[in-house]
Amino acid sequence: MTQTLARIKQSGKNFEIIVDLDDALKFKKGEISSIEAEGDKIFSDSKKGQVASSSDLKNAFGTEEINTVTEKIIKSGEVLLTQEHRDEEKEKKFKQIIDFLTTNSIDSKTGNPHTAERIKSALEQAHINIKNTPIESQINDILLEISKIIPIKIETKKVKITIPAVHTGQVYGIINQYKEEEKWLDNGNLEVIVNVPAGIIMNFYDKLNGVTHGSAITEEIQNE
Repeated sequence: MTQTLARIKQSGKNFEIIVDLDDALKFKKGEISSIEAEGDKIFSDSKKGQVASSSDLKNAFGTEEINTVTEKIIKSGEVLLTQEHRDEEKEKKFKQIIDFLTTNSIDSKTGNPHTAERIKSALEQAHINIKNTPIESQINDILLEISKIIPIKIETKKVKITIPAVHTGQVYGIINQYKEEEKWLDNGNLEVIVNVPAGIIMNFYDKLNGVTHGSAITEEIQNE
């Protein structure tokens, strides 16, 4: 169990709690429904052991109830990450990048798949800065760097999608990063052509169908 600090500034005052790091992150993501502060205390300065007054809690959070305040601090405030946790997250993301490229990429010269070992070596040689963001949002920058080390390209599926007008606003976040062309039709529907990594195409379809309730029309186009 790793303890950390969660803090927030509310109504001009600082409030801090000591919590379990894993539980705090799970609670912040909505993976667990409750959490408790270490010692059931809300501090104004945890290093000095200064406990926040009941009047300050009432003024800032509308309640003096410790668990309620604890949950508000974690949900709306900052949970401090340990270096160990950051290192673990970076290593996890690094492995995810390797898995993604092993599944989705090929040697651009031979058409053969790359091994995980070769991709790992290329990432290390290129000194890639792996960010704690979705893989899809950083993969183009990563490819740009490791293509200087090995011949590589992503295998993709090109798809034409017709999205009913009522769903276009919700769908944009799903299709935007893969979109190559778009055309608004006279009836308000949106027709787009996307290029999606082959290894995640089924996940892409699941998200698309979830938002459009299966009403989007898709047609795979042969890549040239």
